[in-house]
Amino acid sequence: MDLNLLEKQSDTRWYIAPRNGMRVPAVIYADENLLKEMDHKVYQQICNVAMLPGIVQAAYAMPDAHWGYGFPIGGVAAFDAEEGGVISAGGVGFDISCGVRTLRTGLKTRDIEAYKKQLADQLFRDIPAGLGSTGRLHLGNAEMNAMLRGGARWAVAQGFGEETDLLYTEEQGCMPAADPSRVSDKAKKRQRDEMGTLGSGNHYLEVQRVARVFDKSIATAFGMAEDDVLVSIHCGSRGLGHQIGTEFLKSMVITAADHGIRLPDRELACAPIHSQTGKDYLGAMRAGINCALANRQIITHLTRQAFARVFAEARLSLIYDVSHNTCKVEQHEVDGRQRTLYVHRKGATRAFGPGHPDIPEAYRAAGQPVLIGGSMGTGSYILAGTKESEACAFSSACHGAGRAMSRHQAKKQWRGRQLMDDLATRGILIRSPSLRGVAEEAPGAYKDVSAVVEAADHAGLARKVAYLEPLVCIKG
Repeated sequence: MDLNLLEKQSDTRWYIAPRNGMRVPAVIYADENLLKEMDHKVYQQICNVAMLPGIVQAAYAMPDAHWGYGFPIGGVAAFDAEEGGVISAGGVGFDISCGVRTLRTGLKTRDIEAYKKQLADQLFRDIPAGLGSTGRLHLGNAEMNAMLRGGARWAVAQGFGEETDLLYTEEQGCMPAADPSRVSDKAKKRQRDEMGTLGSGNHYLEVQRVARVFDKSIATAFGMAEDDVLVSIHCGSRGLGHQIGTEFLKSMVITAADHGIRLPDRELACAPIHSQTGKDYLGAMRAGINCALANRQIITHLTRQAFARVFAEARLSLIYDVSHNTCKVEQHEVDGRQRTLYVHRKGATRAFGPGHPDIPEAYRAAGQPVLIGGSMGTGSYILAGTKESEACAFSSACHGAGRAMSRHQAKKQWRGRQLMDDLATRGILIRSPSLRGVAEEAPGAYKDVSAVVEAADHAGLARKVAYLEPLVCIKG
């Protein structure tokens, strides 16, 4: 990206003044090196987002931002329904409520070292992964609708987990106002056999060790310490979410002109929040969020079973579950007054600061856990939300490393088997049904996650708490 197009306001905040139809400014959070590495399309897309009706304050891009469909991945924007605001399927993304949940195991690295291969093989057997992967569940129509209404709460009621899991899940495990009747039969059919599966792409289940703690008091509040073994699960709403996104993007393109909306880019198809299309999408999207929450809850249950087969003493408890492809109704202060806003986060994580009522009571003084997934073979991070993030970007932070090259480019540059062998020499065991998928997700295909997190920390988006190193990775 050409830095001359932006005004530097700090080492990690870059400003784009409104121009050429932009209703509000755009802001990119990144250091100079990350910004130079960003595709110019990030600049174009975040400026286009700033043109949408009813947008409030600014359009934001996180330090891991890269080109996406409509919104850049790593894009954040909020809209006021009472001032002509819109809902955009491209501002949520195809993998609705893709997110990360991280669990404690009660184990230390020394406890699993001799059993790591056995654990990797057991997890790979028990957690379905890969393109088109199916699980042991088959949901009929009534069960499907109950799952879409109930999310992780439904899953726990079916025996997949513990009531305490819900306390540490965003929305307490269930997104209100989900409307399964707005989800097409085709979307439901795609999901019928996919509950409890990782899927493909950048989704994974990873066993990790806490390699470094940056803030001991917050780490203690989150119930972790150096050398603890954790498990992180990264996946979303699978085929159902993708189908919802596909269908509503088409209908939003068709109806935009009826509402007098001129789209700067067809991929930014949107609808007024109070329109029928807008309400229908919100109902379906919220059902998609519940699908993802239920999916990660079922995978958690399967993970606990796998660990129990290898380590009788393991006790897996949830630290937190947070999504990063959503639109949520939230209260935020803008220009000195509280406003009800529809906050789109696409490839961005909610990061409420200390004291926020939606944070679990045990963490309220520390701030919301923010779970940042790295790439296969590199580290991940746990951060905490800050008070400053409210003013920075509607309490939002980055969600991962962010791709530095396309999957096609990665596949040309790396070979899956060689990558797996190289990582094994470093003590990182990879299990995947697809060598091609491993190549596409090569660590070198991603930005430096540490640089991304440093920029987020410096900008005040979230505070560093702990750095996690991979031990075992189950890849889709």
